[in-house]
Amino acid sequence: MTTTPAAPPPSPAGPPVPLPTFPRRALAYLRGAAGGLPLLALVVGAGAGGGAIAFRRLIETFTHLLSGHADYAAAGHAANPHVPWLGRWFVLLAPVLAGLVYGPLVHRFAREARGHGVPEVMDAVARRGGHIPGKVAVVKSLASALCIGGGGSVGREGPIVQIGSALGSTVGRLVRITEDRMRVLVACGAAAGIAATFNAPLAGVFFAMELILRDFTAESFGMVVLASVTSSVIGRAAFGDTPFLQLPPFTVHHFGEYALFALLGVVAGAVGVAFTRFLYLVEDGCDFAWRGPEWARPAVGGLFLGGLLLVLPQMYGVGYPVLEKAVGGGYAIAFLVLLLAAKMVATSLTIGIGGSGGVFAPSLFMGAMLGSAYGAVAREALPGVAGPVGAYGLIGMGAVFAGAARAPITAVIIMFELTGEYSIILPLMAAIALATGVSRLLTRDTVYTLKLRRRGVDLDEAPPGTPFAGLTVESVLEPVPAPLDGATPLTEAAEALARAPHGVLPVLDADGGYLGTVTARSAAETLADHVGEPLDVAAIIHVPHPVTAATDLGDALSALVAAEGAGLPVLDRTRTRLVGWVSHQSVLHALHHETREQPAPVAISRAGAGAGTKEP
Repeated sequence: MTTTPAAPPPSPAGPPVPLPTFPRRALAYLRGAAGGLPLLALVVGAGAGGGAIAFRRLIETFTHLLSGHADYAAAGHAANPHVPWLGRWFVLLAPVLAGLVYGPLVHRFAREARGHGVPEVMDAVARRGGHIPGKVAVVKSLASALCIGGGGSVGREGPIVQIGSALGSTVGRLVRITEDRMRVLVACGAAAGIAATFNAPLAGVFFAMELILRDFTAESFGMVVLASVTSSVIGRAAFGDTPFLQLPPFTVHHFGEYALFALLGVVAGAVGVAFTRFLYLVEDGCDFAWRGPEWARPAVGGLFLGGLLLVLPQMYGVGYPVLEKAVGGGYAIAFLVLLLAAKMVATSLTIGIGGSGGVFAPSLFMGAMLGSAYGAVAREALPGVAGPVGAYGLIGMGAVFAGAARAPITAVIIMFELTGEYSIILPLMAAIALATGVSRLLTRDTVYTLKLRRRGVDLDEAPPGTPFAGLTVESVLEPVPAPLDGATPLTEAAEALARAPHGVLPVLDADGGYLGTVTARSAAETLADHVGEPLDVAAIIHVPHPVTAATDLGDALSALVAAEGAGLPVLDRTRTRLVGWVSHQSVLHALHHETREQPAPVAISRAGAGAGTKEP
């Protein structure tokens, strides 16, 4: 007789208890309702504002602990009052002690907290749906504060961007929002961090839009503004409502100065690119030279950084007092050039040995040194034309940052907000535009994107998993439909347009050169509005976004969506001759073909995971 086994006793915990009705509805509202995202942006803005305050206090604490001064960069070769018997030699040990703490901390808990932080956020937004581990905010705060407090010659913007972005990502994961909203919250955190740290709400917004999201939409812009304003209110309550840098007023005294400012923009763009190249060259050199455990790298490398600080204490930490003194005309030309070169070395070495901090403030520092030296030379060479040295220093700050980061809108706005100086906005805009152009001519990468490209990540290319990755228009070319001559009367062309399968036809000139396209819709509307008027096809030509055989299929699809008709002409390299046609149908066929050829994912059963057994 078979005995039926007794059912196992019920678990004392019982079935999972669902959330009460109110919290469940609240989460659903935040997750999907139109008013949910603004509330989350407020939360992220407030949290990032509080995080910026805590981060600045941490930097102040560690700076005073490890150097004995509020900002050792302005203290000369003074001794640390905590260890007066060491004299000025304590700077050899400050980076080492800091590295002994933050090196193991970063290596053990969050290795993405190493470096300047912004590229990691850009990658998270572009490739990982905005997912950033919450522990990054804590580790980055401690590591960057220790690094800067111990003499690391880096800035605060990279860490606070990563801290705010990690907060936004954490909030998004808790609410379980969609990826597109997650990305917006990450940008909200980045903008809020910049806004509170530098008292620059507009700069925070454009930094997030231009560098993090890399596009402008009404919804995302509104949310980022909301977070930035919230964070700024909190930051101003803690730090006051004054410009971050206190500089004297400047004006343009002579119209000839615009030529001097333009030349400064060209030089500054080249310096920004040189800084980018040198930064990663030093990082490669440190990678090649170091053979020990990664957690010890910041401490050992700190000895070399300490040696530099012993010679030039102006390189200690961020160095804003030195920057202000340079813009105020407090240094000789030769010393300004020395400080420019030394900052490039100090920042690159700090990042190369595994330090944690941003590159925005160092680029401002280098720009101030370059601009002030340039202005001093200009005053000596053209005393009747060149104005105050500080004006050139201020413009150099924005131009070098624009050359390194290639973010011209952010550069203009942040220089205005950091200084409260609007009097030289015109030469500032011109120099920044020229610096950006020079940077684009010299290199395709910025100080942020080069770090990602070295890892094999190109933000301008489609992710490897997308169906159009690696496909170009050449693979889906269709024959060119019968073109129209530009001189053809519109009444005669109407019949050909009516028979066109895509409702659009290309238009050529008498020599066969490409002029544009014309659609059946535009022809019908024009004939209805201008009855009896002698019109030809050339009167209603539309020139769509140019597509060539080498254009990525994803870009071609975007152009098709924006076009008036259902097809687009494909042009040769000169964009003057037709070589084919592309339509929604051909793109859909390519997508279907590519999807069918992709191998299906292999699911491994729990029981046969070791043997590679497929699930039925």
